[in-house]
Amino acid sequence: MKTNRAFQEMLAAARARLYHRQPVDIAEKAGAVFDSGNSAFKIQSMGQEIEILFPSCECRQVLDEWHHLIILHYLDLADGMPVASQLVSFGSLKDGMIRGTKFDHTSESELSRFLQDKETKQIQAVCAALGAKIVESKADLCVVFPLLPHYPVTMNVWYADDEFPSSGKLLLDKNADHYLTIEDAVTAGEFILKALTNKYRKIFATD
Repeated sequence: MKTNRAFQEMLAAARARLYHRQPVDIAEKAGAVFDSGNSAFKIQSMGQEIEILFPSCECRQVLDEWHHLIILHYLDLADGMPVASQLVSFGSLKDGMIRGTKFDHTSESELSRFLQDKETKQIQAVCAALGAKIVESKADLCVVFPLLPHYPVTMNVWYADDEFPSSGKLLLDKNADHYLTIEDAVTAGEFILKALTNKYRKIFATD
């Protein structure tokens, strides 16, 4: 109940901050489109187009509640800063020394468990189903999740060998602070980790 109440308070605050803003300006800075005819933002996220009604900020689709909140916070904070194409850890973000660094360790542990005993084709299929694209990297596999237009999340993967087990790391763009706070960044990372597990089960689970 406490978690639900806290979430509802955060959702109400996010809606209130956007209520008196100019939707066209919000959309321009966020890399979204504002459909004035339907009074809704259209924004690309994780391989799908999501519609956020304005000014109610309700989501037209059925969406994970934290995903919904992340989008509202993104629309509120977006300032139009271009993607820097320079990767950083969560701990390197503004105010990320404690919570961001903790998530760096947590995400590496969770990715190690997720990658264990999975074939390369399976991992690629799961990432593709979440809208991610493979890019060149020094890692064995590098995929970029299009969480939001100016907020890519990169996952580097190193496959197991004779000495080390499979491992992975989530990274953000250097300019990520222009779009989400460290609290939201961690929530976004947790959302992606959860999405990876859920999508794998959906695609490959057997009775």
